[in-house]
Amino acid sequence: MGSIPSEEFNSSFHALLFPFMSKGHTIPLLHFARLLLRRNFSVTLFTTTANRPFIADSLSGTAASIVTLPFTVSTTNNDIPPGIESTDKLPSMSLFFEFAMATASIQPHFEQALETLPRVSFMVTDGFLWWTLQSANKFHIPRLVFFGMSCYSVSVFREAEMQGIFRGPQPDDELVELTRFPWIKICKEDLEPSSRNAEPGSIPYEFNVKSVGASVNSYGTVVNSFYELEPLFVDYLKTTNTSHKYWCVGPLCLADDVGSFSGTKEPKWMTWLHQKKKCSVLYVAFGSQAEISNEELEEIAMGLEESMVSFLWVIRKKDWVLPKGFEERVEGRGMAVREWVDQREILNDERVGGYVSHCGWNSVVESVCGGVPMVAWPMMAEQHVNARMVEEELKVGIRMETCDGKVRGSVKREGVSKCVKELMEGERGIQLRQNVKVLARLARMAVQEGGSSWSALDHLIHELCGKK
Repeated sequence: MGSIPSEEFNSSFHALLFPFMSKGHTIPLLHFARLLLRRNFSVTLFTTTANRPFIADSLSGTAASIVTLPFTVSTTNNDIPPGIESTDKLPSMSLFFEFAMATASIQPHFEQALETLPRVSFMVTDGFLWWTLQSANKFHIPRLVFFGMSCYSVSVFREAEMQGIFRGPQPDDELVELTRFPWIKICKEDLEPSSRNAEPGSIPYEFNVKSVGASVNSYGTVVNSFYELEPLFVDYLKTTNTSHKYWCVGPLCLADDVGSFSGTKEPKWMTWLHQKKKCSVLYVAFGSQAEISNEELEEIAMGLEESMVSFLWVIRKKDWVLPKGFEERVEGRGMAVREWVDQREILNDERVGGYVSHCGWNSVVESVCGGVPMVAWPMMAEQHVNARMVEEELKVGIRMETCDGKVRGSVKREGVSKCVKELMEGERGIQLRQNVKVLARLARMAVQEGGSSWSALDHLIHELCGKK
């Protein structure tokens, strides 16, 4: 099938999007909204009261409609303060499962809103909002699920589960070969303890059963990836479950062009960056939800200081405290930023030559699109498997060295300094930079007219909407 000109679609096509209440889950679906708007879709995006300003700002200037639903977290755990509507506001990520289960309270309001909307062609809702499948079936709307994960990680977890690796008798850090993909070895610690050890009847167990079950029974999955990045694993998912479809329509971050700062005053971090040489600056950021102890923060800081590389470190947590005198000692060579930054603009700047990342999938994709190799320091969710993909499969990064060699071991300044210098100054870093530049070119080709992701979106629209 050839690509379909946007004028062949019309606004009678109506897509409904509902992201989970977390920035990392919301942002890709906002990019996807823009893709659909360019195909002349009507787009309705659902959110909650506290999350509406961010979404409204992100979609400013577009024709997207935003529907706000009430959400009150009513749980048995008094540790979740009233008014919390997003995971980045939780006191601790240990409260995630209770928060996620509480989203089911939105379902009646969601269904009331569906009764008032024009006919919906399909909905794309986050995999954590399992209850939206019930609503979709009630209103006879095809539900596509969005998990914000790579096909690699889904494939690896599926094979490991089928082999019983996470329930095996081996030590937690012992690597086990995947039968289907024998060059890949993983261990129990690659999966969150709360998921692999969930007791039947517990909240984590109930959440996993509901979200996985609803995803399997949905029409298909929208994937923030592109075929050329992980062809073997895309094909694996498509052929092992032919009743559930997969569409790689990414990188979704390329739905928006990255330009230079257009505000009235250039941010100080960008002014500082512009004074550096090409590929000379290391970008350091761990997302909005990483929980890092003060001891490890100190080790990261001292490792960066001892490495003697230039770095831009984004510190998003207000309670993160850097070692006394650290910023004064690295002044001119390193910079700590405590305000919002445009990560994509930074990763697309030619002066940035490396990225110390928690390996959230959005950050991996953005780093690949920017042609920037990584030092991978995973912390939660599927990030440990993403780190394996970055280092072993894509060969665009180095795994952070831990003091005891364990997957979830602590980092020490010596390991930080060693990995950072290897990435920024070593021969391996040069090769990794060459590898990721190739993938960056393929990513941009995928989203161009006729590219693999462009065509995948065409197929999705044809299948669910038909051609007018």
